[in-house]
Amino acid sequence: MRDAELAELARAHGVATSYADGDRRQVEVDDAVVVAVLGQLGVDASSPAAIRAGLAEAARAATDLPATVVLRAGHGRALPAPGEIHCEDGTVRAADSAIPADLPLGYHRLRVDDRELTLIVVPDALPRPPRTWGWMVQLYALHSAGSWGIGDYADLRELADWSGRELGAGVLLVNPLHAPTPVLPVEASPYAPSSRRFANPLYLRVQQTAGYRRLAEAARREVDALRPEQGERIDYDGVFTAKQQALALIRAADPDADAPADPALTEFATFCALAERHGRRWRDWPAELRHPDSPAVAEQRAQLADRVGYHAWLQRQCAEQLGAARQASVDAGMAVGIVHDLAVGIDPNGADAWALQDVLATGATVGAPPDAFNQRGQDWQLSPWHPARLAEAGYQPYRDVVRAALRNGGGLRVDHVAGLWRLWWVPTGKPANRGTYVYYDAEAMFGVLALEAARTGGVVIGEDLGTVEPEVSTGLRERNALGCAVLWFENDENDENDEDSPPRMLAPAGWPERAAASISTHDLPTAAGFLRAEHVRVRAELGQLTETPEQAAAQAAADRARLLDLLRAEGLIAADQADPDEESLIVAMHRLLASTPCRLHLVSPYDVIGEVRQPNLPGTVDQYPNWRLPLTMPLEEFRRDQRVQHIVDTFRAGPRT
Repeated sequence: MRDAELAELARAHGVATSYADGDRRQVEVDDAVVVAVLGQLGVDASSPAAIRAGLAEAARAATDLPATVVLRAGHGRALPAPGEIHCEDGTVRAADSAIPADLPLGYHRLRVDDRELTLIVVPDALPRPPRTWGWMVQLYALHSAGSWGIGDYADLRELADWSGRELGAGVLLVNPLHAPTPVLPVEASPYAPSSRRFANPLYLRVQQTAGYRRLAEAARREVDALRPEQGERIDYDGVFTAKQQALALIRAADPDADAPADPALTEFATFCALAERHGRRWRDWPAELRHPDSPAVAEQRAQLADRVGYHAWLQRQCAEQLGAARQASVDAGMAVGIVHDLAVGIDPNGADAWALQDVLATGATVGAPPDAFNQRGQDWQLSPWHPARLAEAGYQPYRDVVRAALRNGGGLRVDHVAGLWRLWWVPTGKPANRGTYVYYDAEAMFGVLALEAARTGGVVIGEDLGTVEPEVSTGLRERNALGCAVLWFENDENDENDEDSPPRMLAPAGWPERAAASISTHDLPTAAGFLRAEHVRVRAELGQLTETPEQAAAQAAADRARLLDLLRAEGLIAADQADPDEESLIVAMHRLLASTPCRLHLVSPYDVIGEVRQPNLPGTVDQYPNWRLPLTMPLEEFRRDQRVQHIVDTFRAGPRT
């Protein structure tokens, strides 16, 4: 039986004692799990006396103002005593009995009852995003005559320029470009970054650094000789090694190589230099180096000054090339421009986990509870924010992450946006099914995101696929942020077919307006892969199926038939055409996408050219070439491909009437 006082304590600290699973069935969380997760929040629930003491403390805290007060524009709040507000612009406002409702947007300081608190005024809603179309790309998969075995920032700039100027595209969504730890082996997944505040130097175009242009001819030939060939798989380690050698030579020729760095960049560069010396896992470093404020870290920073300077220089090159890509999207007239992707968390052994450890839950990782596809749950091995410590810090570390992600783009896609509301925490060393949800202050988390987006004029896309609480999707759309709509998941919930049969796929007119629409995602079958049931073949081969191969194949055939029924019903393929060819079907799928009312229509190059393999196969690590599949043609050839023109014409024509 649930301990009532423990449940009350858990509720006070935002720890779930039950949750609804994917089938909306209520699941009770074991008391031992609740106690363990409370422990990760610094709350002692190990005994009845500790629980009662915790409840008394929580009751006292509930009567106080929180460490950070978040208000929507146009809203005030009563105060327990007179105070004053020091606004971001330097003005001071009296607050006799309440926070006034006419404060400007921004980060302010509130002084009341001998306390100084952070006061954040956030937009009530963002501007309505424009209706446009564009690409969703995996940058590593692009390659061109100038890139070195992996897509790069110059490829991104070229794609933005061509797409905006010649195709009329308005948006370009790119995978996370966060920084990995700069040691071998290189982490391939863009969703397990070392830092979300800094960029990935692996994507630098070597020849477009200022130092390269200053090299003597002989030195240029030496650098050019390091260039790796484009292979059938992206060799991250090979690219890293080649570019490290080349960029080290180039930096020596750059007179601005040792420009001063701001404290955050210096700290990140210090981590990189320490990782080169002591290994990628900072938790295994000598104890005196495990906190960035340690005197020993300052000593080693001085010893490693050249390497610290090198990593700071790399980030300046990244900022320059990313800025050029963003400017290309603006100059090309893109309505939105480049939209960056924000990973849900960080590597527990990476740079941000070291630098921001005081506001992270260092004894837990995030994932997902058990479901039909992952009966044991999932542990993504990513560190989460500590809700209380983040609030005490005025959400400054989170602001910095969001600001960095928006710096060189026209918007932000937030991976697993439900994480702004709640995250599944797994205590370190426990299996994924021995976790529970921890709730965040969604008004603060989404509010900061909206404030930073409003200041840059950027759009916000929340990845709200899968098992997501209704308030997440509703909250996004109420504030003019976009959710996601994916062809494979858009079903007609009002379909009255036999309950043993899956519902019909949803007609395009029924798709949500405030959404970014796509045929697939990086974690799902491509258009051609879906039509050929490649996802069934691969998962069967790797032993990843939860049913027999025959059952999975039958389901895939039924899903394909449902798709064809929809395309026929919409007049996108002939009613009497039993089995249209694959290319015609892919064009028809894009025509269906273009006819939805969704604000953004996102097209994957993988789908356009008929790539069968999906970029990432969830549930696998080394069994499948996740994040290592380049496009089967270079960017120059892609631009000339007739299939590209057919798809582009579909979106240029506008929605069907």
